[in-house]
Amino acid sequence: MTTQQKYDAILIGAARGTVKLVPVLASAGWKVALVERKHLGGTCVNEGCMPTKTMVASARIAYLANRAGDFGVNTGPVSVDLAKVMLRKESVVDSFIQKAQGMISMAEGADLFMGEATFTSPDSVEVRLNDGGVIELSADKIFVDTGARPVNPPVPGLDSVPTLNSTSIMELDAIPEHLLVLGGSYIGLEFGQMFRRFGSRVTIVEVLPQLMGREDPDVAEEVAKIMEEDGISVHLGVKVTDVREIHNGQIQMTIETTEGDLELTGSHLLVAAGRAPNTESLNLEAAGVEMDARGFIQVNDRLETNVPGIYALGDVKGGPAFTHISNDDSRIIGKNLVEGGNATTTGRPVPYTMFTDPELARIGMSETEAQGQGRNVKVAKLSMEYCERALEMGETRGFMKAIVDADTDQILGAAVLGIEAGEIMTVLQVAMMGQLPYTAIRDGVFSHPTLAESLNDLFMDLG
Repeated sequence: MTTQQKYDAILIGAARGTVKLVPVLASAGWKVALVERKHLGGTCVNEGCMPTKTMVASARIAYLANRAGDFGVNTGPVSVDLAKVMLRKESVVDSFIQKAQGMISMAEGADLFMGEATFTSPDSVEVRLNDGGVIELSADKIFVDTGARPVNPPVPGLDSVPTLNSTSIMELDAIPEHLLVLGGSYIGLEFGQMFRRFGSRVTIVEVLPQLMGREDPDVAEEVAKIMEEDGISVHLGVKVTDVREIHNGQIQMTIETTEGDLELTGSHLLVAAGRAPNTESLNLEAAGVEMDARGFIQVNDRLETNVPGIYALGDVKGGPAFTHISNDDSRIIGKNLVEGGNATTTGRPVPYTMFTDPELARIGMSETEAQGQGRNVKVAKLSMEYCERALEMGETRGFMKAIVDADTDQILGAAVLGIEAGEIMTVLQVAMMGQLPYTAIRDGVFSHPTLAESLNDLFMDLG
């Protein structure tokens, strides 16, 4: 017999947004059910930000160790113990999972169910528990935060060969001899550079004419230059016509270039070219929830679906797939439903950072977007070679770039490619949030020598 339980809210998927939302709702006296089929913390904690950036840190140490002589420090041969890298990664992930469990266990009135949830009506779900049994949950408010997963693009032969994705590549027990990477955006570049520093040969293949298609061409070109300086082969604007497995488990990829066909052979293939929402098992049709053609849940600016009382947050709703956006989704829902506010997603900033080395951090409008809108803008640009702190650190690759409204002096956006770019970008973001003109940053007094101090120089040429 199926057990039935009534709650004030059901949260499907224990990702970052819902984990933060549980104590907010519980502290307001709501009786809350959280359903998770695999692990707490979602993609960020288990398969995304936390594990990858932990491994990026190990790769940077290897990079710096190999550069020690540049700083007058003598070291012996540098080698990477991938097993220890993985153990450290797992330790960091476990620590965050424990924190998530602590947040949920301390939330009075919140119950955690490990299993898979399926809608049976607009206000009820069936949960098939991992340890056996089925329960029926109902609530006036239901929140879906089931995330997204890697998918293969439609490339001939790709589904018939062994491939790695952003999750499985972090489960390797040996460093690839030659890693082929299909996809030249954030995931492909982070893993490509990481494994190059671990000792792999790396080849990146991108069908678009530049890396990171949403970025300005000068930014993309500089990133490609950095990848090539690090010994990575980059092929842009190509068509992948065939992928197949050959002798000794090697993967062979045929690409069509302007100079003819080229055969690439590697020991491993990482596919980093797309993600799909985890909605296929939710039976959203039973609730009447609308999705787009790719299966992403459609929401309004308050994150509510077309069905009153059903909300979606995080990657499953489409749009910017960043953890900080998921966190802000939970803030918006808590603000509106608990505090009676009127928070929306309209106009909220969408900063992001690609954790290559150096980092690429972005906020607001790009130069290309500004031009497309016919905006009257001024562009400030400064090579990291003119940043004194970067010179002292031996980290002069990249540049800072800001887009300024020529009529109002407001900062419209920025791209920072350089050491600690995410932190530098955040200074500009705060200025944008406070509606400070660029002259306030130009004339500001910052501690010397710091990276942020170079923002003075960035805006100096604008007058």
